[in-house]
Amino acid sequence: MFSLFIRKKMILAQYKLLKDGSYFGEIPGVQGVWANARTLEKCREELQEILEDWTLIKIRSREHVPGLRIAFDRRRMVRYA
Repeated sequence: MFSLFIRKKMILAQYKLLKDGSYFGEIPGVQGVWANARTLEKCREELQEILEDWTLIKIRSREHVPGLRIAFDRRRMVRYA
């Protein structure tokens, strides 16, 4: 499920070649997720890493992730001493 979500978002990624020869990438609708690198391939790699980290942080914080539905089982959150 997580891999599929990441793949679908990466398909939406948009890249621009900047004047300095580097590449800028972002994913529309995912605020704050962007990357900048010297090559297009490196920009894609960094963008995917950032998207993965962003998504995991949102999940951990129990924040809404656009396009991802998460159900929490509170029974699993109980810790036994």
